[in-house]
Formats: sequence, structure tokens, C-alpha cells
Amino acid sequence: MSSGTSNGAVEAGMGPTLTGRGLDKHFGSLHVTRSIDIGVSSGEIHALIGPNGAGKTTLLAQLSGELASDGGTVHLNGDDITDVDLPGRVQLGVCRSFQTSSPFPDFTVRENVLLALMAPDPGIGLFTRAGVDRRRNEFAAQLLEQVGFRADPSTPVTELDHGATRQLEVAMVLASTPSILLLDEPMAGLAPGEVEGMSALFSRLRDDYGILLVEHDMDVVFSLADRVTVLSDGEIVATGAPAEIRADQRVQALYLRESDV
Repeated sequence: MSSGTSNGAVEAGMGPTLTGRGLDKHFGSLHVTRSIDIGVSSGEIHALIGPNGAGKTTLLAQLSGELASDGGTVHLNGDDITDVDLPGRVQLGVCRSFQTSSPFPDFTVRENVLLALMAPDPGIGLFTRAGVDRRRNEFAAQLLEQVGFRADPSTPVTELDHGATRQLEVAMVLASTPSILLLDEPMAGLAPGEVEGMSALFSRLRDDYGILLVEHDMDVVFSLADRVTVLSDGEIVATGAPAEIRADQRVQALYLRESDV
């Protein structure tokens, strides 16, 4: 197992690959991420774990383009996308979900997916009626089926339980046809049965996407992840296979100290 600030990078030539090198972020005097090297490639789930305040969400924001970094670079398939903003990175195939639910509450499930399908398309006018586009409706139905959504797509979002809402969010992320998924605590608030279903979904998605997963549920992390990176105080403590991370004494000491698992 490797350690230090270079241990999260991935090698090129593994399919679509997102890498951050030397990523740094300050908020005033607070140094949140510190010269971090990290990456994820198609066909793998790379879990990012660490105590609250470790810098995990900030790092996802830097990789997604939501936050500009104070130092370092971001590359997609070897191309420098450091200066590309969040909408531009979505167009390139880098998409992020968030800790809190984000569907549009005034719309139905189907309408939310259709809006997500329309968002990246510059040829769609503001007043286009997405509901009359058969091709988009069929694609929306396929996305909902892909994520295991079983409720009526005409259901208002406000009537969904938390698990169904999370499934809808994943379908909306997939609507932008990404190659890299940045997922921020997708299991938060789910019941045990819902966690199992969502875990099975991500296991299926692994074949077609690169997934960087921030997650506090260690059972999920160790059952799903191909690699695990541990972050503490904005720095990488260790990166390795789940079994290596589980046995690492530095990681055990960190989590025992923080009572995070």
C-alpha cells in the first residue's frame, strides 16, 4: 500500500480517467486540501473516506469544477481541464451528486429526468415541451429502470420516500451521459434495505463508469470499493485496497480517535 500525497493518482490508459494533482484549497486562513493527488478510472469504484472536516466534499468540488483550486491541476483523459467550470466539466462527462437531495420539488419524477436530459443540450429552447419528445421520454424511462426505480414516474417528487429520491438523483446524474461520477454520501439517510439496493446499483454502474465515492458507511466502502483513500486534515493518510486500509494501523488510530466508524 502506498501513502503520502501522490498515492491517489491513477495511471493513464485505463479508459476514461479523471486525475487531480497537487490540489490545494484555502478558505481564508483555513487550509482545507493540501497538495492532493487523486484519481479515478472507468471500471472502478474509488472510495474517499475520512473524519468530518477532513476535506472530502471540498475535494469533490475541486474535481467537479464547482470550486476553483488555489493550486494544482485537474486532467480528464490526459487533457488539462483545470480552467473548465462545472457546466463545462459536465459536458465533458464529469458529473457530481450532492449530500442533500436536489430534485426539483414542483415536478414529477419523469419531468425531473427530462429536465436533466435537456440541460446539456444547447439546442433546447427555454419553452420546449420535453414531454412530447418520444425519444427523450423513452430514454428517461430507461434511466429510471437502470437505477431500479419502481414507482410511477408521474409521481410528484414530494411524495417520494428517501430511497426513491436517491434513485431519482442518480438517474438525473446519468442523464448527462457521464464517464466519471463523483458521489457525495449517496447512502446518507437510507434504511438498511435501501442501502443494499443502492450498493447493488453502484456495483452494476462500475462496469460503465469511474466512480469516486465519498461515504461514511464503512460496510459499504469495504464491500464496494476497489481502492480506498483516507483523508485527514486535508492530506492523504493512505491509499490501497480495502483489506490493506482495514489493516493499516494509522487508519485504525485515526478512526478510533475520531470515533467515526
